[in-house]
Amino acid sequence: MAKKKATGSVKNGRDSISKRLGIKKGNGSKVICGNIIVRQRGLKFKNGTNTKIGKDYTIYSMSKGKVFFVKSNIVCVI
Repeated sequence: MAKKKATGSVKNGRDSISKRLGIKKGNGSKVICGNIIVRQRGLKFKNGTNTKIGKDYTIYSMSKGKVFFVKSNIVCVI
């Protein structure tokens, strides 16, 4: 008869997948219409000229041009 106690399964081996948030196009980057510039949770960055905000707060380009960050949290495409 075996005297060793059976061990349980590993309990610490889980982790959630990353959400890939953050700035996708940096200051001065060229974009076309529909390019994602920033993916975020909440309004950390606000939209400026030629940009719109999606329902998940993603900021994307509405025209062709270059990305500019004004006051470090307003995103514009000129």
